[in-house]
Amino acid sequence: MRSPDTTCVPTAYARSLLQAAEEKGCDIDRLLNDLAIDRQELEDALYFSAVKYGQLYQQVMIVMQDELFGMISSGKVRLGSFRMLCYAVLSCNTLRQAISRAAEFSEVARGFIVRGELQEDGDKAQVVMRRINGPEGEGAADLIANSSPDKIRTTMAVWHRFNCWLIGQEIPLSALCFTFNCPEEFQVLAESYPAELYFEQSENLLEFPAEYLDYPLVQNRETLFDFLRSGPYHLVINDSAQRSLKAKVRAILSKDVSDAMPSAEEVASRLNLSVTTLRRKLQAEDTSYQKLKDECRMEAAFHYLSCPDLNNACIAERLGFDESSAFFRAFKKWTGVTPGDYRKQLANHKPAK
Repeated sequence: MRSPDTTCVPTAYARSLLQAAEEKGCDIDRLLNDLAIDRQELEDALYFSAVKYGQLYQQVMIVMQDELFGMISSGKVRLGSFRMLCYAVLSCNTLRQAISRAAEFSEVARGFIVRGELQEDGDKAQVVMRRINGPEGEGAADLIANSSPDKIRTTMAVWHRFNCWLIGQEIPLSALCFTFNCPEEFQVLAESYPAELYFEQSENLLEFPAEYLDYPLVQNRETLFDFLRSGPYHLVINDSAQRSLKAKVRAILSKDVSDAMPSAEEVASRLNLSVTTLRRKLQAEDTSYQKLKDECRMEAAFHYLSCPDLNNACIAERLGFDESSAFFRAFKKWTGVTPGDYRKQLANHKPAK
């Protein structure tokens, strides 16, 4: 079976995000129309463009004023909560401490009703989905039981991706356990996922080698900014696709989208390849260095345009363009709309005060 494209995420993640937005009264048809997303893309395909997912997430976050990432929550998760969670865990020395600190943060942050509880058993470690203590968590057991499989899966995917980012490398999962029956849309995942998937279990959990708990955190406040800028993509990108060359190139390029972005020759050198081999292998994966470079800059542009304190000149500079007009032309080429029109779309979706 062909591995999914690394610039894609499971369509279930996008559907889960839209379902949460619709439950909050968001006009889904208008939202999809503004982003030129056809509903059929979300109904027929197993995988969905990660670039479009990032753009969709930015819009939903603004509409809902909620930082839920399509996960299980109760009420709104205030904007900035995830950034504060990152600050809270970055002072930890090891992944073990970080997982425990994240669970503590979930206990006090508004909107969180579940936490990832760390359990150790010999050479195995598990992060188990548990309700938080206190009033907000009292109904969490029912909410978890009644949550869609997509929300549970998204919640666990975000936990896993976040932990991988903290230590700067992939954490191989040995098992994923779910309390629900295997949905039809999970069948292909169950056949191709590198970890063992178990359904109708007593708890939702992810399992991995305990040795990773002692790994030191490699991230800091400087690297946090780039992570937050491209958070939706990196938090839900399909784990089974991480080993492709496309994913490796994208990881290198996304670290710096300014004029210091490495050239194709520099990227090839970092990967111990000739530039000719790099281009040939990327072409075999139906992409190119320039396409990946544009995608990384486009994702960064979506984030910067959602920041009202950044004007086009400042954004152009951050993206490595010599002039605002060059950024204007590039953005219109990428999206079909101007930066100003995109900002108007964002403003039109903001809830009335």
